[in-house]
Amino acid sequence: MNLLLTGANGYIGLRLLPTLLEAGHTVTALVRDRRRFPAEEFDTDRLKVIEGDLLDPDSLPSLPEDLDAAYYLVHSMGGGGDFAEREEAVARHFTRWLDTGDCRRVIYLSGLVDESGPLSKHLESRRHVEDVLRSGKAALTVLRASIIVGSGSASFEIVRDLAEKLPVMVCPRWVNTRCQPIAIRDVISYLRGVLEIPETEDEVYDIGGPEVLRYRDLLAGYAEVRGLKRWFVPVPFLSPRLSSWWLYLMTSTRFTLAQALVDSMKHETVCRESRLREILPLELSSYRVAVERALSRIAQNRVPSSWIDSLAAGSMDPRFIDAIKVPEHGVFTDRQRAPLQAPQDEVIDAVWSLGGEKGWPSMNWAWDVRGAIDRLFGGIGTRRGRRHPTELRPGDALDFWRVVLADRKAGRLILYAEMKLPGEAWLEFAIRGGALEQTATFRPQGLLGRLYWFSVLPAHWILFPRMAKRLAGVGGG
Repeated sequence: MNLLLTGANGYIGLRLLPTLLEAGHTVTALVRDRRRFPAEEFDTDRLKVIEGDLLDPDSLPSLPEDLDAAYYLVHSMGGGGDFAEREEAVARHFTRWLDTGDCRRVIYLSGLVDESGPLSKHLESRRHVEDVLRSGKAALTVLRASIIVGSGSASFEIVRDLAEKLPVMVCPRWVNTRCQPIAIRDVISYLRGVLEIPETEDEVYDIGGPEVLRYRDLLAGYAEVRGLKRWFVPVPFLSPRLSSWWLYLMTSTRFTLAQALVDSMKHETVCRESRLREILPLELSSYRVAVERALSRIAQNRVPSSWIDSLAAGSMDPRFIDAIKVPEHGVFTDRQRAPLQAPQDEVIDAVWSLGGEKGWPSMNWAWDVRGAIDRLFGGIGTRRGRRHPTELRPGDALDFWRVVLADRKAGRLILYAEMKLPGEAWLEFAIRGGALEQTATFRPQGLLGRLYWFSVLPAHWILFPRMAKRLAGVGGG
């Protein structure tokens, strides 16, 4: 089939894309910024990338011809401002754009809703988007999901933050709200499965895992998997706004996202029907299995969106693992883009030679100081050096970093920090469009993590721009 994938650079999109290609479909991926999409790492002529912003209909290119279906995986929750108004505008622009062609159907991943009373602003927006999409010419298939459990998902990362950091948890009333969590693997299977079943057109399905749990059970279940002892203290007087601030300070989520989540957590998200399970009889993962699988991904790759199981089974091209993606939820980033002033091979050589005895091309003394501080607090510092002065492979130690991905052919390197930090840190290098893109990402753990990020910002303002320019010029910047 010829497919259009919106939200292709997002959490769900990057996980769905390899399975669609694996199934033999031809996919056109719509992204806002082609430079941030790893298209060159999918070595297939069945993937085409087009650039356009659904917020700006004038930026959209001509619609691909002969589309059989389009996946709508776009949402704006947590983006700040009036996200409901923005979500409606994006859906309308998408629908009008799609109506210029002959696309037969749209598949939309929405949220489960409790229709017994007024909906939260977030859930009301999701329902309204369904109505907008349904107004178009194409048939609409809607999958309504509860909490999605997988490494890198916003809900899972919040659960992980709370359960890992707080031996005693002050619990607002919403922790007793029921939900039906579903593993990310099962979500992807449903999204792919309905595509090939004509009877699912013009239908709405609730999808959830095999268990109905309270949010408190999600925290307790995670702690049990990790072998952590946790105690829960109910505090009924926490208002939604105070709960949002509590969630913001205790986890790595943005405040706007915390507000939307707390507002939605007052509503039960439990499946009212299970018709899709009869049409697509999947063996759904329990919550515990989903958590164990997510923690395994984190331990193996330090980043979400890896497809280790498919790779190990030999059913997918190993190059698809290059679609792994550093987290985007609740993170601070420093992005630098420096045009190449030296031949690309020489720039790759410079990146692959970072650290160790050679040191770092910008403020090397600062890296040594940071390593000394790390050792002072019981960390590893920079004393590990590196295995080889010019070669890197996944799993290698590089000073206080660990190599997650090293694709020399594509010019892409991802490092994960193993120093003592109030959070998690990644450093990524990628050569795209004749430039070196350097991205430092920090996922803070609560208030201390945020204070740490802002305390090192002055050094980052000097260090990172200079390092990117010098690497792009191989020392000459």
